[in-house]
This record gives sequence, C-alpha cells and structure tokens, in this order.
Amino acid sequence: MRTDWKKIGIKQLAALISEKLRERGIDAILVGGACVSIYTKNRYLSFDLDFVTHATLKKVATALADIGFKRESSRHFIRSGCPFFIEFVAPPAAIGNEPVRDKVRLKTKMGTVVMLTPTDSVKDRLAAYYHWNDPQALEQALMVAKAQKINLRDVKRWSEKEGHTEKYREFLNRLRAKS
Repeated sequence: MRTDWKKIGIKQLAALISEKLRERGIDAILVGGACVSIYTKNRYLSFDLDFVTHATLKKVATALADIGFKRESSRHFIRSGCPFFIEFVAPPAAIGNEPVRDKVRLKTKMGTVVMLTPTDSVKDRLAAYYHWNDPQALEQALMVAKAQKINLRDVKRWSEKEGHTEKYREFLNRLRAKS
C-alpha cells in the first residue's frame, strides 16, 4: 500500500509507526496530545506523536528508517513531506507519579496502536494543567472527557493523590457546565 505522506492522518501514522516498531520487536505506547487528537476525532490536532518505549533509540531509528523517518535530534524523528514528527519520551509510561497500567489497542487499516485509555489521556492532560498551569491542557482534558467515556472516580482519586483537589474541582465544574 502506497502512503500519501502529505495527507496521512494522525491515527493512521500512529498505527504505521506502531506496526514498524512491533515488526522489530519494539513495544511502545502512544501518549500525549496524539491520544487527544484520536479520541476527539481531531477536534484538537497535535502535530507530534509521543511514544514511550524501553528500546534503545538506535533500535527505534533503524525501525523508523524503513519508512523514511530520520533522527533529527536525540529523541525526534521527521520524514520529508510528513506534517507530523515523532518523539520518544523517557520510560516508564507514567502519569504524574502513577505508572500506566491499562492500555487501549486501537485497530486500524494500517495496524494496531497501543495507547493511553481515555481516562489516562484525561489524567495526562490534567497533569500538564496541574503542574505547569497549562490552560490548553485543561481544554484538551475537557475535550476527551466530553468525547469519550471516562472513569471520573479514578480521575478524582488520582487528582487528590497528586495534590490537586481544587484544580480537579475546576475541571469537574467545567465538564458539567453546558457547552
């Protein structure tokens, strides 16, 4: 199958990258804004795909070279004509101080993407809001929470454990408000 790199969608690219990594025996999980894009059907569009893996970046570079991605810096990969770049963030996959336990396996025509659950995607975005006061991250958390079924009890438990009960209440009030 021929890939139109200029028009590839984020979900298709995530699947293609995941399959290439898997072919080389590399386990990886998609995290960050790309999960928000997928869960909101691109209401929010990220231009980078963040993966977490325990594999060496040398092994990752070899796998991605198969589809034309080149290492731009220590953790970033780009491909000519592709609007997205790929980044590998340091393991382990965690949200705040809590390791990621559950994963979603999203099947597409291009392959399967292993990614954060909708609930963990909300917590991931809230972590940026809680720790760096990033208002865009709060908006992204709200978008995912409105578009997907999430476990609010788990988000509350995690928020309290992270020490951000007040900011969680703000998130909850915004979530319950009419849009």
